[in-house]
Amino acid sequence: MLRALAHPVYRRLFAAQVVALAGTGLATVALGLLAYDLAGSRAGAVLGTAFAIKMVAYVFVAPVAAALVARLPRRAVLVGADVVRLVVAASLPFVGEVWQVFALIFVLQAASATFTPTFQSVVPDVLVDEDDYTAGLSLSRLAYDLEAVLSPMLAAALLLFVPSSALFAGTALGFAGSALLVAATALPRRTRALDDGGDAPELPFGQRARHGVVLFWRTPALRPVLALNLAVAAAGAFVLVQTVVIARDVLGRGDDTVALLLAAHGAGSMAAALALPALLRRVPERPVMLTGAVLLTGATTLVPLALGVASPTTSLVAVAALWVLVGLGWSAVETPVGRLIRRGVDRADLPAAFAAQFSLSHACWLLTYPLAGWLGLAGLGGAALWLAGVAAAATLVAARAWPRTTPVREPEVPRAVVGS
Repeated sequence: MLRALAHPVYRRLFAAQVVALAGTGLATVALGLLAYDLAGSRAGAVLGTAFAIKMVAYVFVAPVAAALVARLPRRAVLVGADVVRLVVAASLPFVGEVWQVFALIFVLQAASATFTPTFQSVVPDVLVDEDDYTAGLSLSRLAYDLEAVLSPMLAAALLLFVPSSALFAGTALGFAGSALLVAATALPRRTRALDDGGDAPELPFGQRARHGVVLFWRTPALRPVLALNLAVAAAGAFVLVQTVVIARDVLGRGDDTVALLLAAHGAGSMAAALALPALLRRVPERPVMLTGAVLLTGATTLVPLALGVASPTTSLVAVAALWVLVGLGWSAVETPVGRLIRRGVDRADLPAAFAAQFSLSHACWLLTYPLAGWLGLAGLGGAALWLAGVAAAATLVAARAWPRTTPVREPEVPRAVVGS
């Protein structure tokens, strides 16, 4: 996996991703504390609405932003998005109304919906070799998992010495570090649709905004990804929404158990991310991703049995084991997606394709997050079975839609220039 870090450009980009994710993790903790300060017992409703706003921004802003910045230098887009996120993070400690939190969260996530697909479209231009790119995808997955596991621990340590509002300063510093690292990096030139002798005719804005989604639908190798996004979101939403309820109400334990179960989920995802580079050199993406989907579906199906165990300690161990399996399956499905996109579309279409994946995958989460919450009100076991059914159906659709052979595109070697 570390072979990707031998590339100086990717090394700086990965460092930018890590420091930005560390800041984002601090913001997650700080936002929860801010919501409680503003709304007291209604903090859960505030956070739930903020989470929905985040998904709305991801779903609708990403393809529009990709169309808007299609002709801009990618380095400028990345730095600009980081600056917007920095300003929002620095502003959050000064809000006094819930609506102000909602407005700032939308702006923050809109900037993230611009940054992330652009960042994802740069990486395959930097890591041209397939094995290097796979290693880069796994490192990126690992960075997200480390953020989920370590950032809350870092926040807890900082809160021993600073007020909760100071965590937003850490978030701003993370985005500042990301902006500086990207600004100091020469990125590959954005690929033109035609030769350097002339520009491609520019599509109307509406067509540019829809271009990535249309690419996904028209590319047979990418259609299964649409279904697998839903499988991951179904199982993942149950874990992320109901873990606190399971720990506090069902098992009768404290916040440390919530952290333990989420850490178990992150550990499973990290284990898969570490194993995938070597595995994908021997095994095609189809069996790896479908096995991951089956794994997370099966684990979610077994949740009622784990919750029905008489001994609370045994139940805790069983739930933690299932969360590890969901994490393994989640990473096995998501990590290879970049390989399929890189192989399935022209290099000039990568930004639009990654923006579409970003938007379409979060559309699934926008559906499953409230579904997991509402179904959970009627019973956690039943909610798990319903979401497992959604994941199973999505996995079956993906298996049937997956082409048996996938065309391979020979990667072009991009040119690195300052100011791209």
